[in-house]
Amino acid sequence: MKIFEKSLTLQGGELKLQFGKLAQAVDTSVYATLNGAAVLVTVAVGPENPAIDYFPLSIEYVEKLYAGGLIKGSRWVKREGRPSDEAVLTGRLIDRSVRPLFPKTYKKQVQVVITLLSVDGSTPIEILSSIAASTALAMSSIPWDGPISTTKVGYDKTFLVNPTVEQMKTSSLNLVVSSTKEKVVMIETEADAVKDSIIQEGIEVAKKENKKVIEFIESLHDKVGKKKSAVVEVEENKELLEIIKKSYAGELIEALKEAASSAGSNSALLNGIVEKMYAEVAGKYDKKQILGAITKYNYAQIKENVLNKGQRVDGRKADEVRELYVETGLLPRTHGSALFQRGQTQVLSIVTLGSTTLEQLIEGPEGKEAKRYIHHYSDGPYSYGQTGRMFGPSRRAIGHGALAEKAIEPVLPDSEAFPYAIRVVSEILAENGSSSMGSVCGSSLALMDAGVPIRDAVAGIAMGIMTESDDKYVVLTDIVGLEDFSGEMDFKIAGTKDGITAIQLDVKNKGLTSKMIKDIFEQGKKARLHILDGMKKVLEQPRKDISEYAPKVVIITPPQDKIGEIIGPGGKNIRALIARTETEINIGDDGKVTISGLDRAKVAEAVESIANITRELQVGEVFDGVVMRVLPFGAFVECLPGKEGMVHVSKMGKGFVRDASKVVEVGQKVKVKVYQVDSQGRVNLEMI
Repeated sequence: MKIFEKSLTLQGGELKLQFGKLAQAVDTSVYATLNGAAVLVTVAVGPENPAIDYFPLSIEYVEKLYAGGLIKGSRWVKREGRPSDEAVLTGRLIDRSVRPLFPKTYKKQVQVVITLLSVDGSTPIEILSSIAASTALAMSSIPWDGPISTTKVGYDKTFLVNPTVEQMKTSSLNLVVSSTKEKVVMIETEADAVKDSIIQEGIEVAKKENKKVIEFIESLHDKVGKKKSAVVEVEENKELLEIIKKSYAGELIEALKEAASSAGSNSALLNGIVEKMYAEVAGKYDKKQILGAITKYNYAQIKENVLNKGQRVDGRKADEVRELYVETGLLPRTHGSALFQRGQTQVLSIVTLGSTTLEQLIEGPEGKEAKRYIHHYSDGPYSYGQTGRMFGPSRRAIGHGALAEKAIEPVLPDSEAFPYAIRVVSEILAENGSSSMGSVCGSSLALMDAGVPIRDAVAGIAMGIMTESDDKYVVLTDIVGLEDFSGEMDFKIAGTKDGITAIQLDVKNKGLTSKMIKDIFEQGKKARLHILDGMKKVLEQPRKDISEYAPKVVIITPPQDKIGEIIGPGGKNIRALIARTETEINIGDDGKVTISGLDRAKVAEAVESIANITRELQVGEVFDGVVMRVLPFGAFVECLPGKEGMVHVSKMGKGFVRDASKVVEVGQKVKVKVYQVDSQGRVNLEMI
């Protein structure tokens, strides 16, 4: 066994990479540690599948609960189940970082598996995982234009490089950047309405740190790197291209216009051209080959027209946003709803409010956490104009939902001001370019329609780019599907009028220069403000109260020593209160009492009852009480729910009384006054 290990000091700890010891059956494996965190990355290469015409790359991030010293909480299932959303998002982050740098013609099956082996609760795992995956690919036999590196940047008056979990608690920025030595290939950001200029500066900070790591990875190649496989270049089908240019160029212009201006991927004109070409070539080429040649020609034409003629496929200017349509309050019984449409992309967002006891509990290697705000993105086949089977959420849907969640979360009120669990579902009704940013806009509007007092409205926009070189390029605002497929970037930016709340960048080229990023931010801000203005015309601020169909939720914090009185012996008091008020009452481990119900009067009654149970009775207070027990020497009277005092026979106002039962009986209503509260808190009453 030949083992090689090398270390690098990073801002954030010491990175150690080990080769040759673990997982020896694959093309390449790397065991990587950073402080107390550890991952194992394996790269396996399979044969080329002639039946597919795309690169079959699979990036899998596998969480193990043992990494944090945990056993699954379920009593019946102890094995890890399907990947958590967090695991899917980490896998997507790495995928988006490395995928652009593979040759377009490479078709062998490649699977990269990142297994989480140890966590320390402080180290940013996604950074370690991405660097380790980059190292493994760089050392493998697979042709790849890496390495890349990934850095996390926080901001708390100054930039924080690879900050700890504790440092991130006070950071207004969570910026993750993957880059080559010179260009940015991936960005993932959550920010508290941070200015564009600060984020751009943070990107440069990350690039500088990444360059150091990349040089370290490159220095390992002579020791453990494998010879790269040759890439077979695939020649264009010149015969099909000539037929297209000669006979179908005009028809394809019309087909492109149709596709650009309609939701979904079906085009009657395009399908007709394929059929005519298939008949013309008399079976020499199949329909798949013909469609492939047409698609390649179309994409080249779209790019040529943008770069050299300034013409977009749907006729818009480079910085023009499509027509907007906004409507709120569509659904009669939901807590909040909004329809947002931009061009042919149409999103219906629906808000549901509930008690904080309905927060989502997430179990992971670093422990359990409660999630108060949840956004789910739902896109059925019909949104693309297609038929298909209905499955659970795809990795893409999970990623889009998480992006909208990041965009909205910074503007939400805290749980003290708004004690609700909040779920938003964005139903994608039609798709032609950036439904994820449409769901950000729709969610913001739906939350305001539901009366959630968000700090500010949030809008999002997807930007594209087409390049001829690093100096000649065109940035496109609000890209449609065809521009996404034929272009080189999908740069999603969401934010308020004051700053950015979320970013997600994918590229299909070798990355973006600093100048490109600056231009994208400037053009994107203009579009964001335009969309916010359109939203404001329909709903300027949150409604003053929540929907009548939403539950009323109140949280109170009684003194700790009064919790027992609220519950009562064997839960007697709280059960009676729940039955009487028809509310849901929960007492948390922190001593907070949550009362929720649809009837606001009943909720108010429950709140008042608990307040009465927990408050101290004062000398001189007068109550209409109920006799609960009668003993020879006196009677116990309930002044307030759960609060009793004793009326001695000498205080019954009837002269000399030998037996209290001669004066009062159980259930009788009597007016009493507090005349003493003794040192042990016992209440003595007198009848008046």
